[in-house]
Amino acid sequence: MTRTEYRWLLPSALADDELPGDRGRARRTVRDWAVDLTAFLCAAGIGVLALAAIEADPTTSDSVVFADSLIGAAACCGLWLRRRWPVGVAAALTAVSLIEPAAAGATLVGLFSLAVHRPFRPVAVVGAAALAITPLQPMLRPDPQTSFVVSVVIGVLLILLVLSWGMAIRSRRQLVVSLRERARRAETEAALRAEQAQRLAREAIAREMHDVLAHRLTLLSVHAGALEFRPDAPPAEVGRAAGVIRDSAHEALQDLREIIGVLRAPGEGDEGNRPQPTLVTLDALIEESRAAGMEVVLDNGVTEPARAPAATGRTVYRIAQEALTNARKHAPGAPVSVTVTGGPGDGLTIEVGNPAPGTAFEPVPGSGQGLIGLTERATLAGGSLDHGSRPDGGFTVRARLPWPA
Repeated sequence: MTRTEYRWLLPSALADDELPGDRGRARRTVRDWAVDLTAFLCAAGIGVLALAAIEADPTTSDSVVFADSLIGAAACCGLWLRRRWPVGVAAALTAVSLIEPAAAGATLVGLFSLAVHRPFRPVAVVGAAALAITPLQPMLRPDPQTSFVVSVVIGVLLILLVLSWGMAIRSRRQLVVSLRERARRAETEAALRAEQAQRLAREAIAREMHDVLAHRLTLLSVHAGALEFRPDAPPAEVGRAAGVIRDSAHEALQDLREIIGVLRAPGEGDEGNRPQPTLVTLDALIEESRAAGMEVVLDNGVTEPARAPAATGRTVYRIAQEALTNARKHAPGAPVSVTVTGGPGDGLTIEVGNPAPGTAFEPVPGSGQGLIGLTERATLAGGSLDHGSRPDGGFTVRARLPWPA
């Protein structure tokens, strides 16, 4: 499992003040349809009551009632767009409610939806506008059955109620999202701790097995040395020593298999048995780099690369691979030379170098861990590795590895 950065409180794809669903869904769920239908019916019910009060006024003509009915119906239908454009729908309905009492229900639903789906700033702006025009609507379209003061007070209280209710629901949703992200973070940290504990346990077991393996190999060496220095020993003693050597060798091999099994990463499976690169596959690596657009010149002076020890050849391949990767990142466009020389008894030498890049480019930040790993790999293989800048501004990586005769 790789370590990544987490935003604990909210998903990384959302802004700090957004919640899942604030940007709208591509398709409504069954719950969304039920909520939208309920909101539409509530707005329509309030609109019908307002139309009934308008129609009861004998001074209102039938054409005005008909126009109010159409505008109220359009306002209620506009609520189906409030999930996608809550600010626009709430602002438009607030403006319509200035002259249309039948749109009051739709306006309240729009303000409620705005408070649920948007942060405080747009809610405050649209809510302040709604409160500002609340006294104007009774002045333009007075209700003969209700006084001006009562109409204003009821309107202000309803607006404040729906806005407070919506913001309370939004705060609760933010809390739920925060708790979910914290639970996800806790699960991730628990998995990392378990992985680390497993790794430490594997390393401890490997160290213990290493000690056991060293003991068995030492015992094997002692008995083999006894046979070497006492070639005239009785046959029974020679047979007994040979049996001890054989048993020690078998037990050491079994311990070695157990060490490899312990050190293998969990879930690696058969992937750990995949073919490993050798000195023979170095040509394929160079061709792969050339296909990626790099200018690479290979000078392979090894006459029989197939005879190179597997560990040495694999180390040469990894050094060339990492050096080519670094050249591609830190000196794009510069030609790269790869030189491999040596043979049995003389050891292997690999040198990868490149001049300074000819054109300006944006430098790629690096941690230097790759070169540290290469140095460690070369040291474990019994060799050494040097790297550094050249006088012309280029960079060179040179490694020397053993190749027994």
